[in-house]
Amino acid sequence: MSSVKIDVVIPAFNEENSINRVLQDIPADLVREVIVCNNASTDQTAEVARANGATLVHQPIRGYGNACLKGLEHIANKPIPPDIVVFLDADYSDYPEEMYQLVDPILKDGMDMVIGSRALGEMEAGSMTPQQVFGNWLATNLIRFFYQYEFTDLGPFRAIRYDQLLAIDMQDKTYGWTVEMQVKAAKMKMKCTEIPVTYRKRIGFSKVSGTVKGTILAGHKILWTIFKLL
Repeated sequence: MSSVKIDVVIPAFNEENSINRVLQDIPADLVREVIVCNNASTDQTAEVARANGATLVHQPIRGYGNACLKGLEHIANKPIPPDIVVFLDADYSDYPEEMYQLVDPILKDGMDMVIGSRALGEMEAGSMTPQQVFGNWLATNLIRFFYQYEFTDLGPFRAIRYDQLLAIDMQDKTYGWTVEMQVKAAKMKMKCTEIPVTYRKRIGFSKVSGTVKGTILAGHKILWTIFKLL
C-alpha cells in the first residue's frame, strides 16, 4: 500500500476547534499529503492546521466547492500526481481512521469512486438534521431514477481515483460539489460503490444545516445541479 499515493483534501472555514483532531486521526502510514484549504477563516484554523503538519492553501472566496478546487489546483501542480484523492470535512463529524476502509474498494476491487455512506453506517443522534436526511434521500432517489445508479448518501467523506476525478472536471463552487461528482460519475458509468461510515455530531456550528437560509440554499443547489446535468 505504501506505493499507492493518496492525498487528502480538507476544505475548512472557521474550524479551529476541530481541525487538529481531524488531522491527528488521519492514518499517517496511508497518506502522502494532507491539504487543508483555508476558506476565508476568521479564526485560527490556518495556524492550527499548519501546526498539525498539514499543507495549507488559501481560498479567500467563500464556498465549499471553491475550497476543494483550490486544493485540487495545488495537487495539479505536483510533479508526481496522486493515485487517489480523499475528501474529508474539517468539523470532526467523520472518523478519519476509517480511511482504510474507504480506499480499500479502489485498491482491491478496482472501483473508481467510493462514498462513505452515513445512511448505511451508524449515526449519532442529532448528527444530521431531518432536513439533511430527507435531502439525501430525495437526491439519491433522483439519481437512481434518472441514471440507474445506487447511492444512499451525498456524504463528504469520499475517495476517488485521481485520473477519474480529472475526467469528471469538477466545476461547482458551493453546495453542489458532492452531488455534481456523483451525477457525473453516474453519467460516465464509472465503477462506484459505498461503504458504511460512522458519523457523530460535528464540533462547532454548521454553516449550512445550522441555519434556515443555508439549508434552503443547499437543498436548492443540490436539486438544481441534478437537473442541470441531465
